[in-house]
Amino acid sequence: MNKKAIIVGASSGIGQEVARLLLADGWHIGVAARREEPLMALKATAPEHVEVMTIDVTKEDAGEQLLMLIERLGGMDLYFHASGIGKQNRTLTEDIELRTMATNAVGFTRMIGTAYRYFAERGNGHIAAISSIAGTKGLGPAPAYSATKALQATYLQALEQQARQRKLDIRITDIRPGFVDTALLNDDFPYPLMMKPETVAKDIVQSIYRKRHVRIIDWRYRVLTKGWQLIPRWLWRRFKI
Repeated sequence: MNKKAIIVGASSGIGQEVARLLLADGWHIGVAARREEPLMALKATAPEHVEVMTIDVTKEDAGEQLLMLIERLGGMDLYFHASGIGKQNRTLTEDIELRTMATNAVGFTRMIGTAYRYFAERGNGHIAAISSIAGTKGLGPAPAYSATKALQATYLQALEQQARQRKLDIRITDIRPGFVDTALLNDDFPYPLMMKPETVAKDIVQSIYRKRHVRIIDWRYRVLTKGWQLIPRWLWRRFKI
């Protein structure tokens, strides 16, 4: 297998686990994140198969850096976006909301758009990205997080439709996990139904191989989000979360 993948947000958590699984399956990978040290540690496990670049998705030149990483890798068949931040913000602190928007909305759009344009020019490719079940409904404890996750899901859906209308062979996979035991959830809140990143990563890789359009992980969250969708707005705003 000579497949090549770029993973943005590979310094920890789900992104790093997906990178490890793709390496084990024989992929050549490019890994990127803001922190270089864990990326270099990953490269040390398979030096000839890993390219590293430090990328901050909130910076205006992040798209250009992604293209440089693609060139260094010698091409790209899969773009996997795992970069994101999230924090409960029950007091609506401005800085938290704006940083979340900068990363999960602007940064996401910048990087996904760059990958999409690359694949459009090339003629084919696969984009997979982690959104979240948090985009199913507006969550009062985390307004910017749930709003940006809804944006991500809608953006991916729109690109999928556009690719089909333009007759571009670009696959889109929207990954929507529930609560995962990573550094993202480090605010000491007792999150229910917590999943291990290793388990989630295996599901993600299989979903990519099977070219799924949308994948909610796992079955408990598929049931939960179906229930959320049935709750009318007047009742939802009375829910205590």
